[in-house]
Amino acid sequence: MAEKVTLWQQMKEDVLCVFDRDPAARHVFEIITTYPGVQAVQWHRVSHWFWKHKLKWIARFLSTISRWVTGIEIHPAVKIGRRFFIDHGMGVVIGETAEIGDDCTLYHGVTLGGTSWKEGKRHPTLANNVVVGAGAKVLGPICLHDGARVGSNAVVVKDIVAGDTVIGVPGRVVKTQQTEEQKQKQKLAQSVGFDAYGTSSETLDPVATAIHGLIEHIHALDKRIDLMASTIEQLGGDISEVEMPELDKCELTEKQNGK
Repeated sequence: MAEKVTLWQQMKEDVLCVFDRDPAARHVFEIITTYPGVQAVQWHRVSHWFWKHKLKWIARFLSTISRWVTGIEIHPAVKIGRRFFIDHGMGVVIGETAEIGDDCTLYHGVTLGGTSWKEGKRHPTLANNVVVGAGAKVLGPICLHDGARVGSNAVVVKDIVAGDTVIGVPGRVVKTQQTEEQKQKQKLAQSVGFDAYGTSSETLDPVATAIHGLIEHIHALDKRIDLMASTIEQLGGDISEVEMPELDKCELTEKQNGK
């Protein structure tokens, strides 16, 4: 059974959790007075209390004031767990039937929105320890399970398994660790001018993986063709030389720039 905490305890935890997630935070007074994400959550705690006690107009009025002051819109009906942190915050929108677990973090420009006008559950559910990057859109009555991560500007419309990381439009799961073989494939791709924009050396994009595989396959075919040509020449055949274009980063960059 979940531990019951008072409104005051929740608000206190919302402030103190900032020290664990923002190295720029210096002291409590600074957090309370200058962090719009914290202020928006505090306003929401109060407006949600009124909402639960059937004082819905007052709840909506308080949430509207909060939006004016912080630039963050949280419907008073949203259920939010403990130690919730919105970093920077401007442009965050959280819809009415969204649910957020403990220790979750959202960055600026995040939308937890709906995809339907029908009544009932239409917004996402975030389990515990979920992080949603800046500009991401999580849409529909889906669930992001414990420890899920959403990359910046991703659009997520399907459930995310616990611990998975999702990037891109539409959102797709990526691996955060590479085997030695996968690292070699990435080096091979970079040697012929391909490098997946927006992916780090520790994040393997599935689209990038497919292109890496194609490049590796082409190189294998080249070797087999060279071997076949050599065998044909040994048997007396005549194969005309065809100059193959060089694939290096400089030439690819010039072609892309129209030079």
